[in-house]
Amino acid sequence: MYRRQFMQRLALGAAAFGPGLPFALASSSHAQQPPAKLEITNRTIEVNGRPATVYGLVGPNGKPGLTLDAEHPFDVRLVNSSREATLVHWHGLTPPWDMDGVPGNPAPMIAPGEERSYYFPLRNSGTHWMHAHTLQEQTLLAAPLIILSEEDRSADVQEVVVLLHDFSFRSPEELLAGLTKGGGHGGMTGGHAMMMHGHEMSGMAMPAMDLNDIVYDAYLANDRTLDDPEVFSVEKGCRVRLRIINGATATNFTIDTGILPGRLMAVDGQPVEPLSGKRFGVSMGQRLDIMLDIPGTGGAFPVLALREGARERTGIVLATRGAAIARVSGLGAEDGPVLDLKLETGLRALSALGGGPLSQSYDLVLSGSMSGYDWRIDSAEEMRVRRGDRVRLAMTNMSMMGHPMHLHGHHFQVVGINGIATDGAVRDTVYVPPMATVDIVFTADNPGRWPFHCHHLYHMASGMMAHVDYEGST
Repeated sequence: MYRRQFMQRLALGAAAFGPGLPFALASSSHAQQPPAKLEITNRTIEVNGRPATVYGLVGPNGKPGLTLDAEHPFDVRLVNSSREATLVHWHGLTPPWDMDGVPGNPAPMIAPGEERSYYFPLRNSGTHWMHAHTLQEQTLLAAPLIILSEEDRSADVQEVVVLLHDFSFRSPEELLAGLTKGGGHGGMTGGHAMMMHGHEMSGMAMPAMDLNDIVYDAYLANDRTLDDPEVFSVEKGCRVRLRIINGATATNFTIDTGILPGRLMAVDGQPVEPLSGKRFGVSMGQRLDIMLDIPGTGGAFPVLALREGARERTGIVLATRGAAIARVSGLGAEDGPVLDLKLETGLRALSALGGGPLSQSYDLVLSGSMSGYDWRIDSAEEMRVRRGDRVRLAMTNMSMMGHPMHLHGHHFQVVGINGIATDGAVRDTVYVPPMATVDIVFTADNPGRWPFHCHHLYHMASGMMAHVDYEGST
């Protein structure tokens, strides 16, 4: 049903704009100014002293990613100048279903040398990102997607955007093959396990929690390791808004602001009641907006991303003019914290999602194991909704790995954590640790067949994806 509708719309677009032109929605404002060009490229970066061929997403200013104004529509011409067919998902935005960017659902990939136009309204500002919804994501086919409001643009705040990655010189296909053939912790991929202390199940200690099922060659912040970190010049006494994006495919991080106290202002691009601290966990696909005050005396201030359950780390440096910048090791003195629900429990949305009583509710079990590397979302029934429904998804993780669960095309609110009701954060990606339950609620206001999946790339590729299907879509 949905593919037929997409092809009908594509045919109408071709009739309106002429043969050979990419599909786009018609609009008078669209005709008044050219769309922003976003180019998919191949590029070479240096990692640990070695050249690495990766992808890039280059905006109109020649820099990675896009920064757009919230008051104007999303109006982008995506040009594939790379050597392979691909597609880009606009993570955090709520486009029409045929512009979401998941290959075959319903749009086809963009061949090398071809382009496609995108045009749809932006609902709100925030820190978002864009990435391939294929294994190409591992090869850095990702970039920031920042939507600024008028308030953002007029604020006396310096913006610093940090995109985190885990990097391997091996191909993603080789990494996935090592996981599936080696039972997750075998051979080249390695692994790390940690006992869940203080928890029992049926009178027996729980099995070990699995962490970090891939051993990466490097961990990057804006394409760089701590051997040569990006240094952002800041003014003495200024305020900095850190926009942190965890674009890693298989790694959780904890952001450590060092000697600078931070205030968490938003998650996944959605404002929260400010939460003070110096360490904030961020799972795959999630984003954090952290406000920092630079001292009037100036100095150099590393902001680090600590790999979960391991000593590796990456990061950037904020430095005032003339400040001495000391070298920061890529290995910490101790393992990075293991993500749990403590931060999530403390988050409160500034504006809760509206809606009436629940129309649909689905109980989902997140299952699988490192043995055989088989990951699933189990449900007694398919997730089918009608436009206007208020839908609850209750996720219980019965596996021994955590799963960052991402819903396309919608924002949801966290309303329950381990059976306790909460007016939690509005998000698009929520982390569910082992043996935990997280409930979310969203309003079905964007018809389509929307992916709901784990944002650990190799869990998704191994089967941890479901769909929310609208009935009677027009």
